[in-house]
Formats: sequence, structure tokens, C-alpha cells
Amino acid sequence: MRVAGPVKLGVVIVVSLLMGYLAFQVFEIKINANLRSIFARLQDDQVQITKTPKYKCGLSKPCPENHFAFKMASGAANVVGPKICIEDKIVMSGVKNNVGRGMNIATVNGKTGELLETKVFDLWGSDVQPFIDFLKALKDGTIVFMATSDDAATKLNDLARQLVSELGSSSISKLSFRDNWVFVGAKGIQTKSPFEQHVKNNKNTNKYEGWPEVLEMEGCVPPKKE
Repeated sequence: MRVAGPVKLGVVIVVSLLMGYLAFQVFEIKINANLRSIFARLQDDQVQITKTPKYKCGLSKPCPENHFAFKMASGAANVVGPKICIEDKIVMSGVKNNVGRGMNIATVNGKTGELLETKVFDLWGSDVQPFIDFLKALKDGTIVFMATSDDAATKLNDLARQLVSELGSSSISKLSFRDNWVFVGAKGIQTKSPFEQHVKNNKNTNKYEGWPEVLEMEGCVPPKKE
């Protein structure tokens, strides 16, 4: 009889410890599950916050319906060539090996956005006449993307400048040796183009020795109206 008391007490203690242990395990499982749920929600929220939408050519915002997205950059000194992206497709770049010194040009069908051709005219070391002939042959409604590299002004004459001006340029008359310039115009345009940037070659402000900073421009070109 004297043994029964301690044994019962021991059994009670063991059972109590076992129940406590089981309760702790269940509580820990619930805590872990809750923590995993919280972390999962935090990760989802973070992904939603940091994930930014991708627009054509990496534009900062989408273009209106039926407009043609573009992003372009002039050359960097005489080292890196220009880059032109149209409707999410790189059409001219150093990687594609279709850019060079002078005037880099891509033309697009103004109604469909279809790429027509890409050309490079060396207006430092070659004659300007092929450039003039190219501009004269453009069909009405053709969208023209132009970007300079190294130097694209030395061989320009009054006729060449006038033909570019008729595409909507405001700055072609001022383009000088080693200036950087990017421009989007169109054959038959009735106004000046809003898509143009020009920076002068100035030894006091040049970013690179002998050359100004790179110009970058993006936008949405409306289709040709009937």
C-alpha cells in the first residue's frame, strides 16, 4: 500500500509530461505553419511590388493602340555604335554588326510598321550623294529613324540638310562635326517631328574626350493616316 502512492504519483507526472510534450509539439507545428504562411505572403507581396511590367523595347509606359514603339541611342564616341529598337525588335546595333560611322538609318512602313531596310552612310569619309539619293527615293508615309555615330555632319551639304528637314527635323541645319543626334521623321510629314534630340560637340562639356554624351530617346509613333 505504501508503494502504490509513489507509483501513482510517478504515473501522473509521466502522463503530465507526455501530455505537455504533445501539446508543445502541436503548438510548435501550428506556429511553424503560421510562420510559413506569413513568409509566403510576404514573398508574394514583395514579388508583386518589385515586378514591373515589360513594355515593347523596354519603354517606361505602353504605347497607344496601333502606335509603333521605339527606343534608340546614338553612338558613344567612336567606340560603341548606335542602337535602334522598333516594336520590340532590335533592328540596328553593334551586336547585329549593321551600324557604323556616320548616319545610321532604319525605315519603316508608316501603315503597317514593317521594317523596310537599314542603311549606314559614312558622311565623314565618303561622298554625300548616296545619302541624298536615298532621301529622294523615300516613299510618302515612310517613317525614318536616324542616329549618328562618331561624325555624321562633315559631308552634309545644303541639299542633304533640306531633305532631312522635310522629314520633320528642326536641328539638322545645326548639326556639326561630331555632334550627337537622334531623330524620327516621316516622308510627307506636315509638321515638325516631336522626336528629336541634339547635343553639340563641345570640349568644355563633352562626356568623352572629343565626343559629347550619348543620346537616348523613346516614344510612340502614330501610323500614317489615309
